Amino acid sequence: MTIPMGLLTILLSTILGFFPVYAYSFVSRQPGSTSTAIPSSANNLKKVPLFYRAMIPVLNGSFERNVVTLHMSDWGDFAYDDEDEVLDIDFADENDSQEEKALVGIALEAPEVFYDGNPIVIPQGSSLPLSVENVEGVLAACRMEIETMFGYSAENRGVGITGGVDFVELDGPTVVVALKGRFWHTRPMVLARVGAYIMGRIPEVVDVEINDPYELTDEANNSAA
Repeated sequence: MTIPMGLLTILLSTILGFFPVYAYSFVSRQPGSTSTAIPSSANNLKKVPLFYRAMIPVLNGSFERNVVTLHMSDWGDFAYDDEDEVLDIDFADENDSQEEKALVGIALEAPEVFYDGNPIVIPQGSSLPLSVENVEGVLAACRMEIETMFGYSAENRGVGITGGVDFVELDGPTVVVALKGRFWHTRPMVLARVGAYIMGRIPEVVDVEINDPYELTDEANNSAA
């Protein structure tokens, strides 16, 4: 007699599914105990048919039911790290049109400017009194008049110029500035041009210095974004 595979599957599923209920009827409970262990004593095991007896794991004289809970991630700690993103830009050529340069440069942020006052646009040879407000105003005008050195315009950023200059402090008659970003010109040349612009309009300024000598190195320029 041949038993169809489908019927055999149903019979096995019924037997195996009935086993936990059948075996549970042999659980020995102590008075007041809520334990669901199946003791491994000979008397108890004899009550269980041989087929099921072989399927009961006996650990230290008791049947233990281990429940494993699987937890699915809810992605609650997932976050986007923009440091993983590599910005790959095909910069425009020096001979490209201003429009083409601007289209490339608009993808890059302009150097941040911390001065929110008006630029002080006066001709070279003027004589402004020395003050923080006047230095910052003249420096703001400098950013515009020698703008080809800096990355404040999209056209310049389009060819890879992202550099900027910031006022740091006024140390007596000395103006201290900081350079950031990438320049086409050497950084010492940028500092010299900025210094000449300021001193040509505020005669009391005796020098324009850099905040950190490292900022004048090629390494600082090449490693800048």
